[in-house]
Amino acid sequence: MITTLLEDLARTSYPTIGHLLEEGFVDPGIGSLMGHVPGGVKIAGPAVTVRIADRDAIAMNRALLALRPGDVLVVDMLGDNRHAPVGAVTAAAAIAQGASAVVVDGVATDVRELRGAGLPVFARGTSCLTTKRVRGAGSAVNVPVHCGGVQVNPGDIVLGDDNGLIVLAPEAAQEVLPRALASDEAEPAILARIAAGEPLESILAL
Repeated sequence: MITTLLEDLARTSYPTIGHLLEEGFVDPGIGSLMGHVPGGVKIAGPAVTVRIADRDAIAMNRALLALRPGDVLVVDMLGDNRHAPVGAVTAAAAIAQGASAVVVDGVATDVRELRGAGLPVFARGTSCLTTKRVRGAGSAVNVPVHCGGVQVNPGDIVLGDDNGLIVLAPEAAQEVLPRALASDEAEPAILARIAAGEPLESILAL
């Protein structure tokens, strides 16, 4: 069921969901670090979450071991925008686990290597300063976290492309899906009418 839902969601235009909902949209300061990718970046997968406190790199390793194929690792840095928890080794481990993407409410490093590996990484930017092999008392894996102003629960669906990120509970995703697909199906006809020179007054909602 979840696989079919993810496949159907991936067929939608994610900005179309922005026409239909108001909640679940991650701060646009968190964006793709992949640069220009032919065809663009597009992800859809269930969230595995990690909260990282006190520059704790050990928590990230525990989260990597929790990943299953198709998962999106969502990292809450608790406001730390200086220490990067994601780099070349982290990305390689996530790929080995079959992850579909990593989302960091914070920064990443090794951006050239990340782009070469091909794993979509979303972050607020990049840094040479990284997390350390220490254990933070407030760190935890697969707990509710916050990412870009949105609460993310383990198993929530994370959608992302070059435009941004959306986090939805599976039930909310299931509810909005048919409306999003219907809207996408109607759009080509609207664009064709505009291109044909039909008066905009008869096309646009006024």
